[in-house]
Amino acid sequence: MSRIVTVGAAQLGPIALNEPRKDVVQRLIALLEQGAAHGCDLVVFPELALTTFFPRWYFEQQEQVDAFFERSMPGPDTQALFDAARRLKVGFYLGYAELTEEKGRTRRFNTSILVDQNAEIVSKYRKIHLPGHAEHEPWRRFQHLEKRYFETGNLGFGVCRAFGGIVGMAICNDRRWPETYRVMGLQGVEMILIGYNTPVHNPPAPEHDNLSHFHNELVMQAGAYQNGTWVVGVGKAGREEGVDQIGNSIIVAPSGEIVSACSTLSDELSIARCDLDLTVSYKSSVFNFSKHREPHAYGMIVERKGAIISV
Repeated sequence: MSRIVTVGAAQLGPIALNEPRKDVVQRLIALLEQGAAHGCDLVVFPELALTTFFPRWYFEQQEQVDAFFERSMPGPDTQALFDAARRLKVGFYLGYAELTEEKGRTRRFNTSILVDQNAEIVSKYRKIHLPGHAEHEPWRRFQHLEKRYFETGNLGFGVCRAFGGIVGMAICNDRRWPETYRVMGLQGVEMILIGYNTPVHNPPAPEHDNLSHFHNELVMQAGAYQNGTWVVGVGKAGREEGVDQIGNSIIVAPSGEIVSACSTLSDELSIARCDLDLTVSYKSSVFNFSKHREPHAYGMIVERKGAIISV
């Protein structure tokens, strides 16, 4: 038996600050059409895929920030993407900035959605591990103001049944935290979709810059293997408004092996036929959670937020 999902990792090259949304959507549609031509069931786009990565700038006026947010999904600019998905019978993962009203309060999240082959939204995720800083730090070559512009996600790490299996989502910095994968692993996840925008340069720790590709692959390969799941990681690439982004989009098997990867810094589609049944041997042997996990020993993980030296 096998359950094949053909997945396209749809990496994006740079998006200019003044590039119209409708032009970006046409780029996404072109990648979706490529995916359809190669038999893809699902195409995965990056985090904040509709605009430039705006948290790299400090904006004093809220209306300047809100110009990058979507009030509805689909909306006037993104309806064409949903129409193309319906026509092509190809689903997609899309990251975007979400502005919404909840209980009479305006809220802003770094969000992703999973859309099925009928162009219906079947799941939504809001980024939990927000990196960067909240206050203006002019000493940086560029800012990383996600903690200023977004709230921490409030939907948890859920999974859904889609594309013949159990699918979960995460966004960018989430991929660095093992808890992200394990919470979904405990729900039987078989494929985790992750969009990201990651610069090569890390202003607080430039000594890590030469390891950016290694670390990107390391965390997703470890998360895949340790939870017996496919992981599809898709980034923005190239020099965007003066900032080099790593790209390095990959598809990782439950073995932890990279089976498909993008090789440019531009719009590119990398494809893999992912057999969801390859997860079974890992989930039933070395990572058989019900047989081998010892939750009584892990309490500190949820009881303590920061490290405390006790010896």
